[in-house]
Amino acid sequence: MSTTKLSFKLNGQSMEVAIAPNTLLIDLLRDDLGLTGTKAGCREGECGACTVLLDGEPVNSCILPALKVAGRSLTTIEGLANEEGDLDEIQQAFMDEGAAQCGFCTPGMIMNAKALLNKNPTPNEAEIRESLSGVLCRCTGYRKIVHAVVTASQTKKSHK
Repeated sequence: MSTTKLSFKLNGQSMEVAIAPNTLLIDLLRDDLGLTGTKAGCREGECGACTVLLDGEPVNSCILPALKVAGRSLTTIEGLANEEGDLDEIQQAFMDEGAAQCGFCTPGMIMNAKALLNKNPTPNEAEIRESLSGVLCRCTGYRKIVHAVVTASQTKKSHK
């Protein structure tokens, strides 16, 4: 099978990989690059577990052809912690608030919340719920997840 070179930024680092033209982003991340934090759930763009940020916007990596990231910036759950390993405010808030149950949806929830907080540092509950509506959680009633986003926004605000 023929391959195509793909150049993009991944978690702040320049990348160049050779991939089959029909490779989906989720498969590039998990299988080729070993970044297993992004979860493959439905593989139909419905559950949101595979959410990553493409140029700061949440996208479902399970339905996105990898070639669509050419020349762009991609952030996965692994890219949120800083170089010293300190967790991002949203990751820490999820831990502190007990917002993860089985954890399968957690990366997608965190990535959607991160995109929201980058655009709107002090969202209200309705805005948080709207932002998270594309990610399905089968374990919780979403209360702790929403509260974690509120906590992260307050933490971010106090660090300014």
